[in-house]
Amino acid sequence: MPSSFVLTLSCPDRPGLVYAVSGWIAGSGGNILDSQQFSDTSDAEFFLRVHFTMPVETSAAALGERFAILADEHHMAFRLVAAETPTRTLVMVSREGHCLNDLLYRQSAGGLNIQIPAVVSNHRDLERLAGAYDVPFHHVPVDDKAKAEARLLELVDELDVDLVVLARYMQIITDDTCRTLEGRAINIHHSFLPSFKGARPYQQAHDRGVKLIGATAHYVTAALDEGPIIDQGVLRVDHRMTAGDLARIGRDVEAQTLSRAVQLHAESRVLMNGPRTVVFD
Repeated sequence: MPSSFVLTLSCPDRPGLVYAVSGWIAGSGGNILDSQQFSDTSDAEFFLRVHFTMPVETSAAALGERFAILADEHHMAFRLVAAETPTRTLVMVSREGHCLNDLLYRQSAGGLNIQIPAVVSNHRDLERLAGAYDVPFHHVPVDDKAKAEARLLELVDELDVDLVVLARYMQIITDDTCRTLEGRAINIHHSFLPSFKGARPYQQAHDRGVKLIGATAHYVTAALDEGPIIDQGVLRVDHRMTAGDLARIGRDVEAQTLSRAVQLHAESRVLMNGPRTVVFD
């Protein structure tokens, strides 16, 4: 049975919320290991993340049922999970493997609290990479987008997937699938958008003499590349670097930024706040 739990919640801000939650945990015999809170004064919304232990064996579901009484009283939207349980994460890729390789390595080394039950791709280029980590590979071509996304959602259900990661998956996800995966699909892209769209963005950046290269990890929404931002990374570059140098640096930033975002999500450190996020790092 799990030994510790993470409770995250949001609700209209009012006095006594921290006292109410901490009192419930103490009254249940729990011990708080870590607590972070934020009050958004722009819309009077309150956000809280609490990591706590319980003295007797129990389940997150049982605790959630008991906490729901307090949550209803304060109009809280909450999530309560076992801290030790890895997030089951399906990774989607096309032909570029730097983000996939980083996620697979960090998972295998215990650096990410995730479990990858499958890799899905519209090409076969990275099948051997997935196989090197003993992760099942599913080739799902996108000749028919509706059938391809139906197969994706089948895999999400069959494999009990908690999170879908678009690790340089170079296909646009339809609005219906975006809505189905709302809040549990993460994408990564370079920081040049919307300036340098289309093919060869790093060549375009080199031609313009950019001085900063970065990447943005965000939740997937129907608005292409405009979902709530989870994490961003940036590095300084200069005139001595070629377009190839920029692309190499960009790949490193993308991989690191995506892995940070996945870890933040897996540790229940990201709460939705309309078009933005609250990130308790």
